[in-house]
Amino acid sequence: MFIYLNGEFILQDEAKISPFDHGFLYGLGVFETFRIYNGHPFLLDDHFQRLKRSVEQLNIILNITKQQLKEIISELLTLNQLKDAYIRFNVSAGAAPVGLQTDSYTEPTIIIFIKPINSPLARTKKASVLTTRRNTPEGTERLKSHHYLNNIIGKRELNSPEYEGIFLTNEGYIAEGIVSNIFWVKDGQVYTPSVATGILNGITRKFIIKVLAKYNIRCHEGFYPLTALIEADEVFITNSIQEIVSISSVDECLYRQENKYTNFLQSKYQNYINKQLSSMKEI
Repeated sequence: MFIYLNGEFILQDEAKISPFDHGFLYGLGVFETFRIYNGHPFLLDDHFQRLKRSVEQLNIILNITKQQLKEIISELLTLNQLKDAYIRFNVSAGAAPVGLQTDSYTEPTIIIFIKPINSPLARTKKASVLTTRRNTPEGTERLKSHHYLNNIIGKRELNSPEYEGIFLTNEGYIAEGIVSNIFWVKDGQVYTPSVATGILNGITRKFIIKVLAKYNIRCHEGFYPLTALIEADEVFITNSIQEIVSISSVDECLYRQENKYTNFLQSKYQNYINKQLSSMKEI
């Protein structure tokens, strides 16, 4: 596959970064993952704006515009002969002397990865509560950063592609999935953990909350014990690649398969994708 690295389109096996990159040395980097549907990047502005806010917190000067990003994605799609794809837009601090730096990083390393999405992804999964607890953000809020050890430990504990692992906070509150945000429905109202629990404020999470508000469906954000999830009528998870995925069970707890609200949101999500595709020219 061709990828983009600091102004060049190269084969992925040819990619090299400096060993002095502070993204490598100190984890100073963030990324966004999103879908391309028939040549169109979905919710690109939301992802780009979140990444801009994130790099500002890391004192990285972003030297790429959203329009440039769209042009790069268009070229990657052409080079790789793709219409539907997964994109990872990665920005790390760039090369600097060894040692902690307080000055701004003005020459970040920008890598844009791409890979095909050919087959339909799972619409239903099982879930399991992890014994690994969700770590707290290192700053004021969780960034989609290079600090992924907690997620990897959770993934190792789970060790099954058919399941999503659910983190609890150290205090025992429901947090999020290994690679997803979590929602559940009880008596016609939707619940999801507050960002104040230390979760990532996912782009699809925010989109779903807006859709619920539009259709006057109450959505509560807060601190909830595990019993709230166990007693739910239906459960679903979200992320930008898998979209909205119904959860059929959490450990030994099985949910009835009506999934009224999950199906409704999946339908609205797909309708919005179709609407965007019909109103946009290819990038």
